[in-house]
This record gives sequence, C-alpha cells and structure tokens, in this order.
Amino acid sequence: MTTIFDTIKAVAFEIDTAIKTSDLGYSDSENSSGEDQLKLDVQSDIIIEKAFASVAVVKNLVSEEKEGVLELNEGGKYTICYDPLDGSSLVDVNLSVGSIFGIYEGELKAENLVASAYVVYGPRIELMIATKGEAPMLSRIIGGEFKEIGSVTMGEKGKLNAPGGTQQNWCDYHKTFIDDLFAEGYRLRYSGGMVPDLHQIMLKGGGLFSYPGTSDKPHGKLRQLFEVIPFAFMYEQAGGQAINNKGMRLMELVPSHPHDTSPCFFGSNYEIEALKKAYGIKN
Repeated sequence: MTTIFDTIKAVAFEIDTAIKTSDLGYSDSENSSGEDQLKLDVQSDIIIEKAFASVAVVKNLVSEEKEGVLELNEGGKYTICYDPLDGSSLVDVNLSVGSIFGIYEGELKAENLVASAYVVYGPRIELMIATKGEAPMLSRIIGGEFKEIGSVTMGEKGKLNAPGGTQQNWCDYHKTFIDDLFAEGYRLRYSGGMVPDLHQIMLKGGGLFSYPGTSDKPHGKLRQLFEVIPFAFMYEQAGGQAINNKGMRLMELVPSHPHDTSPCFFGSNYEIEALKKAYGIKN
C-alpha cells in the first residue's frame, strides 16, 4: 500500500504542474458519461495511468474518464478507481480542484474498499489518506515533499452547508431541509468542486455536503466507485456518516456498472440524523 500512496504523491506534483501550465480548452472527445472532456482531464488521466503501470501491486485501473477496466499487472492485488481531476471546469477561474482515488481489493463494491485518498490542488497542495481503523491523515507539501500534518476527526455537529444540484430540480422536502439548516445558522460553502467542498467540511470539523437525486438526475450525479465510496470511507473513518436518500450507508453500495451514480449525503452525525428525519427515514 505504501507504494500506491507514494505513486499518488508523485502524480500530485505532475498534475499540479499541468494545472499551472497546460491548455485549459476542450478536447475533441467525451468521457464515459457523455460529457465533453477538457484537455486537462485527458492529460491528468494519462499521468495517472502511466504512473501506476509500473506498480506491481496494482492489477487494474478504472478511470472516471474511460469506459471499462484497464488491466495492468496480472499478479496485482488492487484495483484503483479514480477521478483524475474532479471539478476541472473550475480551473479556468482559478478555484481549487482535486483528484480522488479508491483502492479496492477484489470485486468492485464498497465493502471491498481498503483505502482511499484525495489530493486538493489549491493555494497549497494537500493530500488526505484514509485506511481502515485509522482517522484520515492530512499531509501538505513542505520543503518540496509531502509531510504529515496530523489526523482529522469531525465533531458531532458542524456549521457548514454545501448543497449540490440545481435547486429548481430539488424535491420539496429536500429544499425545506436545506432551508432549515440555514435558518439554524449554517453557512453556505459550495464551490461546485466535490473535493474542495468535502475537504473544507472535514477540516472545519463538520457540516453537510449533499447531492440528492433530482428531477433531472433521479439517481444522482456523483459516481459511486470514483467519488461517492472513497469519500464515504473517508468520512466514516473521520467519525462522520455517509448515506444515500434511503438511509443506506454508502459503504454498502454494490455498483452494477463502473459508472453508476448515487444520491449522497456526507456529514457529521447531527446533520445526517436531521436529514434522515426530514426524509422520513427510520433508523
């Protein structure tokens, strides 16, 4: 596992350089979900693929930018599912973006996730790594290399509210729930980037990130293997919760396709319990 984490660290430097120097325009291709790809998406994907090709413990790669599974090393143990550059459309306005990695052993389902990591490319490059039984560890580049800063845990109740999805497509009870949080004094923190928004909530001690099913995307927008499950693991290891719109733990998801999506809610305990009540979910 150390080799995988070291590779992610090396990848972070390369992608950060690409963000700062590369063409920000669109390529001539679409990703597996039919979305136009930025040249930076494609470049970041290539950087990650090349870096892991020589890592013997990695059997397969599954990218948010491609269909199917890329076989690397027959004798490998792990499959890495990754989003090479989440929030890439924010780069041209100089907002933070990130890379997400889910490390699976065996069948691609949530219970087989053994570790997750994400990188934030912002004013500083930061890396968060979570393994089973341990609170997520934050590292930051100091003196040209990643140095561990300390573990991160969430409080029982936070102050931040990051509501995703187009509001006109929310159902009534979700809108009421979000409005109630603001009425309690929660502060809006939503950039449109999953990585920086979820990172901020974790580092500030708690709150809620929500991306519900909507009238135009009833099964949600965020992808289970690359985004939802790795962050669900991270939040649970930090002492928070992560559920879908039915109250099921996201760490119980079993995707039927690599690009399946899910409504998802990540937060500290108070906000998730309040959401369950608002959605009529019984524990």
